[in-house]
Amino acid sequence: MRLSLLSMMFVLVLATDVAVAGGPSFVITHYGAKGDGKTMNTRAIQRAIDAAAAAGGGIVVVPSGKFLTGVITLKSGVELHLAADAVLLGSTRRSDYGGERASALIVADGQQGIAITGGGVIDGEGREVVEDVYRMLKAGTLQDPDWQKENPWHQKRPNEYNRPGIIHFTHCTNVRLDSVLLKDAACWVQTYTECDHLSLTNLRVQSTAYWNNDGIDVVDCKDVQITGCVVNADDDGICLKSSNPASRCENILVAHCDVRSSASGIKFGTASFGGFKNITIKDVTVHDTYRSALALECVDGGAMENVTVENVAAVNTGNALFIRLGHRNQQLPPGSVRHVTIKNLHVEVPAGKPDKGYEMEGPEMGYAHNFFPASIVGIPGHPVEDVVFENVEIVYKGVEDKSLGRYGLDSLAYVPENESAYPEYSMFGELPAWGLYVRHVSGLQLRQVTLRHQQESFRPAMVFDDVKGVSVEGAP
Repeated sequence: MRLSLLSMMFVLVLATDVAVAGGPSFVITHYGAKGDGKTMNTRAIQRAIDAAAAAGGGIVVVPSGKFLTGVITLKSGVELHLAADAVLLGSTRRSDYGGERASALIVADGQQGIAITGGGVIDGEGREVVEDVYRMLKAGTLQDPDWQKENPWHQKRPNEYNRPGIIHFTHCTNVRLDSVLLKDAACWVQTYTECDHLSLTNLRVQSTAYWNNDGIDVVDCKDVQITGCVVNADDDGICLKSSNPASRCENILVAHCDVRSSASGIKFGTASFGGFKNITIKDVTVHDTYRSALALECVDGGAMENVTVENVAAVNTGNALFIRLGHRNQQLPPGSVRHVTIKNLHVEVPAGKPDKGYEMEGPEMGYAHNFFPASIVGIPGHPVEDVVFENVEIVYKGVEDKSLGRYGLDSLAYVPENESAYPEYSMFGELPAWGLYVRHVSGLQLRQVTLRHQQESFRPAMVFDDVKGVSVEGAP
């Protein structure tokens, strides 16, 4: 690799812990931090952050070493910069993350112009934290009424609120993360709630320590760019959520990312109270992913509209595409899904479990089944509206077993509506199509759509039930 003179100067700056470009530097070792991997540095790091904030902003430098810390709070105008061989280690003691609800390791609320940059690592040490959570639960020093209950996926685990993530920023403006490695959270890796002007660039997420390990969660944020990120997560890879009925995710770009997930690669929902508007996903690869490559779900009363997906290649994923309008939130009228365009999509669905052998792999289905088609499903009286598929190819490699369920056009009434159920591509059980199942849809354009099955099938490739305004062009 050739380095310019400017790049060489930048490397030298990091190596000598001198100020990096963009403002005065506040090196955490100057405030008492020790990079021995053992000393608790929470106060020293926070002193450096507070000093930078008091000076009107600056760069807090984490130099070479392993710096153990508890919860730290980022403040306006402060950039936390990790040198290439710097590691922030999250405490392995659950008690260091607060009492009733676990805080994330790095937090900010209502701040402006904050950043985390550099080539270093932030390691949540999630396995060790979860072990401590179990010790506390068994000793009765931590409360969690659900930790021994079986969840819908036939698993038992401590509640999410008892397990810390790595980053949680709330109500912040002008947020930037660039090039850091976020590793092994005990819960969702990074969550951004009601933030504006958020840039996530070249992030690396390697988080397979425990369940509920979404790689990136963007909740009711506006003007967001997620580009060049590589995500390996034990839950949804890149996930947009909407928890506030008065807000929504809006003006969001996801581009040039690579995702591996033990759930879905890129997902909207399941929280969808406000909704999603003006979302673009392009130039993305998905691989070895347990559930859907793309899951666009709106089930809590919100509105999903103006979604464009193009140039997505997915290999070895359990399902290609799932678009769902549901009615899980019975306290509100059903929401809406309209104006969704999927262009240049290629997906290969394997015969076996796509994430087999991964740590914390997705749960077994619990019953024998044939492979599931891509689906677009609304609810009676509330169709999904105006969907375009253009240059879409889905290849299925599984073998079908006719004894596993009902099929054919005379069996459509047996497919349950499941309006209020948790949205998932397998939620309807066996389906009468092997390639594309469409129900309660108004306005569907299929242009150059290719569905391939490597075995002879007894189910039709496509089934349309209560669908109006279908246009098919250029089918092979």
